[in-house]
Amino acid sequence: MKRLVSAVLLLLFVTGAVCAQTAPDAAELTKLLNDFLAGASRNDAAIHERFWADDLIYTRSAGRRVNKAEVMHDVRTAPVAKPTDPKTVYTAEDIRIQQYGDTAVVAFRLVATTETGGAKYVANLLNSGTFVKRGGKWQVVNWQSTRMPRTEAESKGEVATAAAALHEAMSSGDIDKLTALTDPGFVWTHGSAETARQQLFDDLRARKVKYGKTDPAKVSISVYGDTAIVRGESYTLVFINQLGVWRAVSLHSS
Repeated sequence: MKRLVSAVLLLLFVTGAVCAQTAPDAAELTKLLNDFLAGASRNDAAIHERFWADDLIYTRSAGRRVNKAEVMHDVRTAPVAKPTDPKTVYTAEDIRIQQYGDTAVVAFRLVATTETGGAKYVANLLNSGTFVKRGGKWQVVNWQSTRMPRTEAESKGEVATAAAALHEAMSSGDIDKLTALTDPGFVWTHGSAETARQQLFDDLRARKVKYGKTDPAKVSISVYGDTAIVRGESYTLVFINQLGVWRAVSLHSS
């Protein structure tokens, strides 16, 4: 009797393991995921419509829970991208798929690569989705996204790149790059004067600004979560991280 019970338990264990590890539709699901990420990179509404099920529950990395109608509203009302806007490309790494009949769990590391103002930023998020096959078509009914924390070294590297790009844009008067690299509330304090971002842009267009080159060898960077302070020989820059992109909020120079 004991042998029979043991055999039954072993059979159940093996059967469960096989069901969880075997994914006959892995190739189809992987292609569906990659096609979706390519479409999401260009904000393709048709791709979103195909990917998400009508009964979707989506928990965003920022802690907001939305349904399909809200996702589609955000996609369709997004402003048309301008050439100077940040460009983000999404790709999937470390894809794992477990299939249970007409249900599958797809887990992967989302890599979001953003280029803006001559700087490049890479964010990593752990994503997992539950797919259900209905009428021969796989769609997502549940999605969870968790942003992976950056290391201090990664953050410092990104801030250093952003600071160098900002100094170059100030020196050359490149308004497009400065728009991408600065927050709308950016303020430049030089001596006893304060210049808001729009006034800075106007002064740069009128060639009223003289901005000298900085020495990158005399720079220190401190990171405090989503805030970073760059201290140079004669200036201090403050950056904040906005959805994975570092933007300057203030510059103090003497």
